[in-house]
Amino acid sequence: MNNISVRIVNKSHHELPRYQTSGSAGLDLRANISSDIILAPLARAIVPTGIYISLPVGYEAQIRPRSGLAAKHGITILNTPGTIDSDYRGEICAILVNLSSEDFIIKDGERICQMVIAQHAIAELVPVDSLDDTQRGFGGLGSTGVL
Repeated sequence: MNNISVRIVNKSHHELPRYQTSGSAGLDLRANISSDIILAPLARAIVPTGIYISLPVGYEAQIRPRSGLAAKHGITILNTPGTIDSDYRGEICAILVNLSSEDFIIKDGERICQMVIAQHAIAELVPVDSLDDTQRGFGGLGSTGVL
């Protein structure tokens, strides 16, 4: 396990995000809103959390859907996973979308998404004239079959 320190400012009126179990990868983030948001079918909303973080260089925060909201209500993150870069200092918001056929009401304090802190590489792009051959080659988008 790779533990890091993440500086956090909580401007919400809710507790700090936390892992729900000892094996959880994501910290649950809560809606920090002054009134309910009614999310109509196929509508989207940017939902503030009141949370601000400072990550070390080489890390990102991924904003991911909560499986319960997705399975039970069709609510997911539109740009999943959303990426919070190490140099971003603004409020973390979640872009929620309602993929169901019924209105969904987002309430203040509701756990709306999860945040996973992940290490990432910084790529050095090396221009070349061609790439090495592989068995897959140019096959993509279902080229390996269904079964």
